Amino acid sequence: MNLPPLRDLAGGEWAAAAAELPLVLEDPATGEPVTPSRASSGARVERALAAADAAAPSWAATPPADRAAVLETAADALEARLDEIVALESFATGVPVRQTRPLGVIVGGSFRLAAGQLRAGLADAGSLTREDGRAVEVHRLPWGPAACLVPWNAPAPMAAHKVANALAAGCPAILKPSEYAPYGSQILAEVLAEVLGAHGAPSGTFQFLLGDGEVGARLVGDPRIRAVSFTGGAMGGRGVAAACALGVKPVQLELGGNNPLVVLPDADLATAARAAADLLTTLNGQWCRALGRLIVPADREKEIVEAVGERLAALRAGAPGDEETDLGPLVHSAHRELVERQRDDLAGEVSAWTSVPGDGNFLPPALVTGVPAERATEEIFGPVATVHPYASADEAVALANGTAYGLEGYVVGADEERALGVARRIRAGEVKVNGSSVMSLHLFAPRPAWGLSGLGEEGTAETLRFFTNPRVVGVEDGFALHSRPEGS
Repeated sequence: MNLPPLRDLAGGEWAAAAAELPLVLEDPATGEPVTPSRASSGARVERALAAADAAAPSWAATPPADRAAVLETAADALEARLDEIVALESFATGVPVRQTRPLGVIVGGSFRLAAGQLRAGLADAGSLTREDGRAVEVHRLPWGPAACLVPWNAPAPMAAHKVANALAAGCPAILKPSEYAPYGSQILAEVLAEVLGAHGAPSGTFQFLLGDGEVGARLVGDPRIRAVSFTGGAMGGRGVAAACALGVKPVQLELGGNNPLVVLPDADLATAARAAADLLTTLNGQWCRALGRLIVPADREKEIVEAVGERLAALRAGAPGDEETDLGPLVHSAHRELVERQRDDLAGEVSAWTSVPGDGNFLPPALVTGVPAERATEEIFGPVATVHPYASADEAVALANGTAYGLEGYVVGADEERALGVARRIRAGEVKVNGSSVMSLHLFAPRPAWGLSGLGEEGTAETLRFFTNPRVVGVEDGFALHSRPEGS
């Protein structure tokens, strides 16, 4: 794999990211070190912030149709580089290329969707009519420079979603990917910078910085950043939320989940097993909507666990770039060790069926039985889920809701109406019945979060709106009641 040298973009200038981080990036499939991860210097961060601040008035004043044209050009250019982005994402994250490829559609698609919404007038809130017939104008205006911070499990698609909507709203965007997987996002940044430059956009309209939480904290805490969209862990999210509260700036947080799959008594065994196995291993279990807790009828626990095991045993583990691979390695040896510790700390009976290579950061997906529900409340960001038997529908719902997270939920049952009734009782942003894909139920449905899973709504329309704030303008032709009459 030919990896691009790590570099950042600040104020229209690309430069090598000279600061080395303690983290050494690896080839997840072999565990071999590749290169130290790198960070943008303090001077480069300051340059990016100053450039974004300077670009804000001009980019905000660019007509929506012109911004849409830029985004559509970017979509075309990104789709021309999609194979390269997909390969880099697969290598860096360990996710099988058969999974990164369909996710890659989001990269260009995000820019097309954002452009389409501009052309449809989503950024124009319209007007209202007063009782006296006068019009009241409602404008949706960009907040100003925005920080877009993305994690390492699907970095380029998430970066595209955030950046496309920030730019569509009229906000200059500064993108910082995770220090674990910067490569695919860097290609996205190169393409986008070239497109914006060709359209004459100010150099600070889009910028790309590298680094860990220290660089992210500097961006989020700077008063020139007026909106923050963050996807990552709960600990990092708390820090981002605190900094945004101090600066009184809007924040969009998606912080993961400990997601339940409720198998109802009438569920088809093959369907339940497929859903559980898919949710446990998609993105190698490293995704926010993965299976965290498998909730099963007590009298069917053994057969369901065995059926899930049979599906897991049939998976082919191997190099992520191999088209035949079903299950790849975890992103880094340090993360694999963390997931192993979290699994073992559950102190339950671990069942793992998949045969994995001895080298690299591979970890067999596992179900852990015999764990009290109160010990299984935290997210494990890997292919590990606990199993919890129940005796009644009320108990199943209580188990599903027995965590502070509330991102995703799943229900499997033969009677769809009954399954939907259970799904409506689960406290989560989205609850799917008889399904387990990574995609939302509807392209234009919101992607909300409850509890520790986040703050604010994401979505095709919701993220664009997040980067804007309304302004209301009109002629009132009236005065306060306590004012003296004119001339008195």
